[in-house]
Order: sequence, then C-alpha cells, then structure tokens
Amino acid sequence: MFTINGSVFMPPVLTLIGIPGLESVQCWIGIPFSVMYIIAVVGNSIIIALIKCESSLHKPMYIFLAMLGATDVVLSTCILPTMLGIFWFHLPEIYFEACLLQMWFIHSFQAIESGVLLAMALDRYVAICDPLRHSTIFSQQLLTQIGVGVALRAVVLIVPCIVLIKCRLTLYKTTIISHSYCEHMALVKLAVEDIRVNKMYGLFVAFSILGFDIIFITLSYVQIFITVFQLPQKEARLKAFNTCIAHICVFLQFYLLAFFSFFTHRFGSHIPPYVHILLSNLYLLVPPFLNPIVYGMKTKEIRDHVLKMFSSKSTSG
Repeated sequence: MFTINGSVFMPPVLTLIGIPGLESVQCWIGIPFSVMYIIAVVGNSIIIALIKCESSLHKPMYIFLAMLGATDVVLSTCILPTMLGIFWFHLPEIYFEACLLQMWFIHSFQAIESGVLLAMALDRYVAICDPLRHSTIFSQQLLTQIGVGVALRAVVLIVPCIVLIKCRLTLYKTTIISHSYCEHMALVKLAVEDIRVNKMYGLFVAFSILGFDIIFITLSYVQIFITVFQLPQKEARLKAFNTCIAHICVFLQFYLLAFFSFFTHRFGSHIPPYVHILLSNLYLLVPPFLNPIVYGMKTKEIRDHVLKMFSSKSTSG
C-alpha cells in the first residue's frame, strides 16, 4: 500500500466499521437483522416456488411478483453476510475490487426492484383501466422484454459509477468506510480528488431510476383510482381496490425508505451517522422482509395456495 502526503494510493483493502457510534451493541443489532433476512429468504422462496408450480398463477401479476421475490433475495443476500461478519465475527476488511462488486450488485438490484415495481403498476393499470386488452398487451413476449429491459437499464446506469470510482479516484484520505457495506457515497467521500463528477452522476442515476419510476407509478395509480371510483357496482369497486392494496403497501415501503435513506445520506449532515447507516440497512432489509408477508396476507390466491400447501403437509404427516 503506497502513501502520498498522508493519502493512500489505490488501497487494496478497505475496512468497514459497521454502524459508527453503535459498535458496542452491533452484536445485538445483528439478531433482528438476521431474523428479517431468514424470513425474507424463506417467504420469498415459498412465493417463487408456488408461482412456478401452480399453473393458475402463471399470470403477469404473479410473474412480476416472482421477479420481485428473486430480486429481494439477492439484494438482502448482497449485504447481510458482510454485516454479520462485522457485527459477530469482527471481520471488517474487504478487498477493494470486492467492495466495488458488492456496490454494483446492491445498486443494480435496487434499480431492478424499482423497475419491477413500475412494471407491476403498469400491469394493474391495464388490468383495471383496459381489462379486455390486458392479455393481449401483457403477452409472454412482453414479459420477457420487460425483464431484460429492467436488467439492462440497471447494468447500463450503474456500471459507469463503478468505472468512475476505479478510474478517477486513486488517492484516499483513509481506508476506513463508516458503513456496514460498500455504498457509493460512503466510498466516494473517502477520495482526495475532486468528487463532484461522481456525486453528480450518482444523483443522476438516483433520479433517473427512482424519480422516473415513482412518477409513472403515481400516474398509474391516480388513473386506476379514477377508473375504480367510476365503476357502477360497489362489489366491482371493492374487488378492484383490494387487488391494489398489497401493491400500494409494497410501493410505499420501498420508496419511502429509499428517499429517507437517499436524502439523509446526502443532505442530512446534522443527523448522527448511525441514523444514516441504520436507514440504509433497513432500506435493503425491510422490503424483502415485508413483501412476502404483505402479499401473503392481502393476495387471496397466494394465501389460499400457502394454506393448501401447509394443510396437505400436515395431513400427510
């Protein structure tokens, strides 16, 4: 490791300190985090398996739900081993390239999740506002194109973040990252060089993904509610409204946590560091943990198949 005037040149290894200010209780914080992770993996895996095995669930709404579940499993798995390594086993070091790879996975799957949520909103919009054309519009070919497009958008927009760090930032004030995983701004702020390009591109990516998606999701649901309240039958209004409740809960928990984390990390200089880090951790762990619970409780088809699966197991046992 080379040092130049007290700065570190291209450090091969970085050190993650976990949650600054809460080091003494990190081992206890790891317990609820690991419980949330286990529930997220088990719950989303059950939903994915149900959708794969049950032919009656091979519909756009449930296929998007399976995509969301798979994204949640990968996203939470990207950070929890690193966090528990710091909290429980005192393993804070990470190779620089591994840090960049973790950063790429985290931000890419955040973008993919946002894209899947947008696709789910558009699916509900067509299903409620133009039901006769829903099966024609959301064909198997379109579903494949949406999946590929969402993944490509994430890769194309996130890769330059990694390239900018790797190629433009060579001198670092310290190798210690005040975070529990490799987050873009947490790493960029360590650099000695001018980081305005990195910060501006990070803002561009955040608003071009989260901002774009949330605008179209909001517009979709405004039109959905206008259409629902115009339905003549009360039963039809209730049925259409109930199908959207789970989606709205999932959208709110993802985007509210995303914007709280984003703005506090970039503009909340007066907020204690541990609040920044806890919000970032919850942003990546809470949606994967809550999504299968919300859909399991609010989606009748999923709930019925889960109950049927466990009742058949208990009967056979």
